[in-house]
Amino acid sequence: MPRSMQDGLGWQQTPSYLLPLWTRDPLTGAIENVSRQQLKTPPGDPCTVTFHAEGLFNKVYLVHTAGRSFIMRVTLPVYPCHKTRAEIGFEWILMEYMEGTPARKRWRTMSMEQKVALTKRFASFQFELSGLEKQESAFTRIRTLESPEIDLQVDSKVHEAAAAPGRLVSQEFFMGDRLRYDIPRGPFRSSHDWLRTLLTIIIRHQTLILEKSEDEDDMEEAEGILPVAQTLLTLLPQIFPPDLTSWESSALYHHDLNLNNILLNEQGEVIAVLDWECVSALPLWMLSRVPTFLDDQPREEEPQRNSYMDKTPEEAAAEAKKRNDPDDLDNEGKNQLYWIHKMEYEKTQLRKVCKAKMMELCPEWAEESPLKNDFYEAVSQCDGLWWRKARGWAECMEKGESVRFKDL
Repeated sequence: MPRSMQDGLGWQQTPSYLLPLWTRDPLTGAIENVSRQQLKTPPGDPCTVTFHAEGLFNKVYLVHTAGRSFIMRVTLPVYPCHKTRAEIGFEWILMEYMEGTPARKRWRTMSMEQKVALTKRFASFQFELSGLEKQESAFTRIRTLESPEIDLQVDSKVHEAAAAPGRLVSQEFFMGDRLRYDIPRGPFRSSHDWLRTLLTIIIRHQTLILEKSEDEDDMEEAEGILPVAQTLLTLLPQIFPPDLTSWESSALYHHDLNLNNILLNEQGEVIAVLDWECVSALPLWMLSRVPTFLDDQPREEEPQRNSYMDKTPEEAAAEAKKRNDPDDLDNEGKNQLYWIHKMEYEKTQLRKVCKAKMMELCPEWAEESPLKNDFYEAVSQCDGLWWRKARGWAECMEKGESVRFKDL
């Protein structure tokens, strides 16, 4: 792929992560022009564009016209022409603005009953997406859906029939130079084929580090990661036997259901789920995983507020300076550690609620996949900070020992 197709994108290697960079910013004038075209807003009518927020790969702008509001999401060209389409010098998508407050901002003021209701709703949500309720999965194969580019000036309605199976668009396939790897990119026939490709990417990445890097720490880590990935590749057919006779059922799986991507109303009810851009059709066993917003360290004992220190004067002064920060949370005079432990305790209890709801909805689905999920977790972690944990799990599997990945 020519590098010119990724103009505007750079990468920065930190001690822990590879981060994308904007080498130039989107022009708000261009965003206004495209918004006017797509929304059929005449030159004399108001159309204002203001910066709203940004994520790892996106910058988000609010577009206000007479009586209507929209979101323009401008995306780095991490996967040109296989993500959202380009026109503003970057890829973009124009969406209706949804009112609501991110669940992260509401969480501390919500009752436990509201949090339980929210958790049950998302367990039901994942079950509905699986298609098991109708005994018919929505999709086959592991892939991302593609659809023709839609011009709202010509066609204001997108028909479901326009969507078609395409390449899998996910971070594992496009971070850094991975878009230039000569590897299968989907659609994948089965979990086996998909996970085999993920491991092939890891092996290729670590091999290139050994061949090209001059950093001794990076080389040492690569020497540790490579045998872990190779061991997992050996274990793969035992857990996911290859199937050349049929296409595996799949369903839409939201990989990043964190609290910032869930919008709530005043009653703590869900009104919108955000950040669907890399959401793909993944195997049904993936949908039995608890949502991302419930991930945290286990904590069974409820923290008692009076057992924790109040903020020091220095902490109070630092917090006062951040009161106008929209991402800041009110610690109500308590040390931050109290809120960390409280969140861990609540999420531990809510994970039980989620699993219980899944069992109620479909016991076979909820109980089916601990080994599959652990294998996926090992693959996901073996190329990062927790590769030693993945190594420990793989060694246990080689010995025939039954152990959950989370318990290591």
